[in-house]
Amino acid sequence: MKLQSLTACMLSLSLFSLVSCSKSDDDKVVPADVPPVVTPVVTPVEVKTVTNLDADAANKGSFTLYSLADGKIIPNSDSATTKWDIGFKATTIIINGGSSGPGKAEAQVLSTVFKDLAKAPDAGYATDAAAKKAISGWYSYNMTTHVISPVTGAVIVLKTAAGKYAKIEITSYYKDAPASPDENSLSRYYNFRFAYQPDGSAKLN
Repeated sequence: MKLQSLTACMLSLSLFSLVSCSKSDDDKVVPADVPPVVTPVVTPVEVKTVTNLDADAANKGSFTLYSLADGKIIPNSDSATTKWDIGFKATTIIINGGSSGPGKAEAQVLSTVFKDLAKAPDAGYATDAAAKKAISGWYSYNMTTHVISPVTGAVIVLKTAAGKYAKIEITSYYKDAPASPDENSLSRYYNFRFAYQPDGSAKLN
């Protein structure tokens, strides 16, 4: 009898422990309607440099089209597409929007420091029109030396053909970017740096 009572007691204790453990485990279950914690992906913005981009140095009357997204020249046969973002011919710069292309590019020129411009502005953009281009005032012309110099602190902010943001700073209009160009320097060769934001945000640093 004592052995049976002891066995029954131990069985009861075991069942109690099982039930207790089961209840404790149930208390730790995360409800199904609680969303998982998602760490946001931060897209790095890389600054790229372009040297000696031929902007119709041969004076043929055509623009050199460039894709900021791909970091390369786009052939003129694709001028009616959204494959390019910005175009150069002599001192004229066009963007892929408005009267210049089928894209939705808009731009403005800010007086700021390239590396300090961390975010594209919300407003102030214009698109190309037949009478006026969105990008102007980026250079000065010396009537004595006939030298074209980029304006210090003139930073182009561009909404690309696909609606992404970029900033551009032109550093020279002459081949190999001489420190002191003169009228004998080879012109219509753009040297510039740019930062393109691929994630669609206005973050430019």
